[in-house]
Amino acid sequence: MIQRARASLRHVLHKSSPLHSSISKVRARHLSSVNVAASLKADDPSTLTCELDNFDWDNLGFNLMPAEFMYTMKCSKGENFTQGELCRYGNIELSPSACVLNYGQGLLEGAKAFRGENGRLRLFRPEQNAIRMQIGAERMCMPSPSTHQFVEAVKEIALANHRWIPPTGKGSLYIRPLLMGSGAILGVAPSPEYTFLIYASPVGNYFKEGTAALNMYVEEEFHRASRGGAGGIKAITNYSPVLKAQANAKNRGFSDVLYLDSNSKTNIEEASSSNVFIVKGNVISTPALSGTILEGITRKSIIEIAKDLGYKVEERCVKVEELNDADEVFCTGTAAGVAPIGSVTYQDKRVNYSMEGQLISQKLYSTLVGIQRGLIEDKWGWIVEID
Repeated sequence: MIQRARASLRHVLHKSSPLHSSISKVRARHLSSVNVAASLKADDPSTLTCELDNFDWDNLGFNLMPAEFMYTMKCSKGENFTQGELCRYGNIELSPSACVLNYGQGLLEGAKAFRGENGRLRLFRPEQNAIRMQIGAERMCMPSPSTHQFVEAVKEIALANHRWIPPTGKGSLYIRPLLMGSGAILGVAPSPEYTFLIYASPVGNYFKEGTAALNMYVEEEFHRASRGGAGGIKAITNYSPVLKAQANAKNRGFSDVLYLDSNSKTNIEEASSSNVFIVKGNVISTPALSGTILEGITRKSIIEIAKDLGYKVEERCVKVEELNDADEVFCTGTAAGVAPIGSVTYQDKRVNYSMEGQLISQKLYSTLVGIQRGLIEDKWGWIVEID
């Protein structure tokens, strides 16, 4: 795989200008009705190669800084994905009648590549991202890459963009796989053509608060998902509906929103892009998966770590009133990591949580990061190392 990735990268570099030269334009790649045109222009700073030798890795944040290469693979309806390829990061061309634009037939994933203490590149549970995409694709009537294809493609992206992976402890390379119905269509129906695409960006902390505690607002008017819908998969259509509630909360000084179930409006479900946990004594509880809550990979990992550390973990219905008596509340996600929540406001009542002493969330996060960086034994086999 590594030899194929390097050969593919040499092929891309041979077809375009050298890595640090001005890039006029990369020839459009025709993917049937989808033209992937990496229009890398010298006057477009978002597509230029940054000089990374003196880059300020300490102030990354979670902002798009496109790494140089992306990966694309295609197939038609009724077919399987075959061989993909690396190409320069750039804009893609879609028909105005592409299914993903008109009817939202698309999925996204989020994975990370780290630089370990031994200097090797490390991926965290990429096969879980592949499986989750396959589950989502079945729900959305889409073909999906096999687990092997998905993981190999993620490896290729990490290798091709290895210069963009921050130094150990400074952040990670956020890897964003997309699966979309890219074919042209008019009526409501599955797309005749599909594109699997991966791009990447170096990132730091997801929330502007960094590692500081978050202030959350419990939303009662808007809902993230409903039963029978697509809330349990990573559909692209799950995210823009939260923007209104999220904007309202942030305008009032909150970090993010906690959503309630749409049926009874009494049970906590999740935040805008992360799962939620509450702590009471030695018991850690998180809302049970019911089709409206995304099965986060970090969520799954934290549950396993917590059990291994001796905590009792409950996946169950969590009533919003339980926030009043919780010792700790925190959220988890690939982007967010494990983020402590310092306060929750519900019906104009604010509950504050102590941030003194060693929090359970901090202990869980330290263990997770230790596994990801190679400081703690990976007894579960979660890490994929690549050269």
